[in-house]
Amino acid sequence: MKQALKIVSFGLMALMVACTSAPEKLGQLDLVKWRQDRGGCKGDRATQVDNFKAEQKVLIGKFANEVGELLGRPDIHQLGGRNQKVYVYFLEKGTHCEDITKKSYSPKAILRFNAVGLLTEITYQSQPLE
Repeated sequence: MKQALKIVSFGLMALMVACTSAPEKLGQLDLVKWRQDRGGCKGDRATQVDNFKAEQKVLIGKFANEVGELLGRPDIHQLGGRNQKVYVYFLEKGTHCEDITKKSYSPKAILRFNAVGLLTEITYQSQPLE
């Protein structure tokens, strides 16, 4: 009986955690605006770059799923060697807004995850990946 109660309690806790919505802010970073500005095409991300940089230490060490929940689906998702992941978020409008198949020289934040899915590095780039 105690075992069944533990299982039911664990299941309810897992359900409550799964049903929570993503937060609206991370420090001064407006996550709602960030998530809604896919590709940086609306210009909202460009106004939040300093706030994003101020919160990057909070993001380091989080799992890819958690980062995806906070920042939204990445604009580019790449798989690297040894099961590493790379998320790319465009910070400003660029050629990718008109045609996603064209190279974009728009500034971007590049988030690198290790093999177990932890965010290990955030870099910024304004040139295409070569």
